[in-house]
Amino acid sequence: MQPPKRTRIYFFSDVHLGLDTPERERSKERMLLRFLDTIMRDAEQVFIAGDLFDFWFEYRSVIPSGHVRVLGKLAELTDAGVRITFLAGNHDFWLKSFFPKQLGVEVSLEPIERNLYGKRFFLHHGDGLLRNDTGYRMLKSVLRNRVSIFLFSLVHPDITGMIARWSSRTSRQHTGKKTYEGNDMVDFARQKIREGFDVVVMGHNHQPHVERFQNGTYINLGDWIDEHTYAVFDGRRITLKTFRANEKRERRG
Repeated sequence: MQPPKRTRIYFFSDVHLGLDTPERERSKERMLLRFLDTIMRDAEQVFIAGDLFDFWFEYRSVIPSGHVRVLGKLAELTDAGVRITFLAGNHDFWLKSFFPKQLGVEVSLEPIERNLYGKRFFLHHGDGLLRNDTGYRMLKSVLRNRVSIFLFSLVHPDITGMIARWSSRTSRQHTGKKTYEGNDMVDFARQKIREGFDVVVMGHNHQPHVERFQNGTYINLGDWIDEHTYAVFDGRRITLKTFRANEKRERRG
């Protein structure tokens, strides 16, 4: 029997590995690993649209402990020929060379523009887009500043971990569902579609959502804390789905 062709492109975000209690983290990790196993047969590409980790600070020769099974599964996917792109989120933007060198995963610190099967895609984690997000934008400019990153790199990893966890909690105050009133993210997506993009994909607010316009589609990927949602593009249409442990795929919208 011929193996299935790799023609599908998958998107997910906001797993926040390391966020919760050990028991809940093990359950979330098992679910994610089952999902990655499921898509390995037909995935051509996978886009992680930010916040795979609840925090991540990478030194030249040190990375945060844990998450070994997930990291190994990503390497298994790339070894099998699946192209993976990791778009940094507001919890894991301190990415350096570990993912590309050790796992074969491409890393982008900026929004991604990509042509996929003739469709123009725009990927943005979604942070900093709210009109009332001025406080977060100021925090982001400080934490992503090259001087700040250099100073953090001089600090012992255990201390940096404490700082990163504080940063994670602070960022989460700006990602709660109550802060996402209005249509700021939808308006941003609509503008991108006016600029000529066919599909806009974001995460960040943990609210799975599909908005189809006359000339394009906006999808918010939701999260893997409560929703376990992801998007799949088959070359013609992108859909938002929910992954269940005992059923491969369930259409959501």
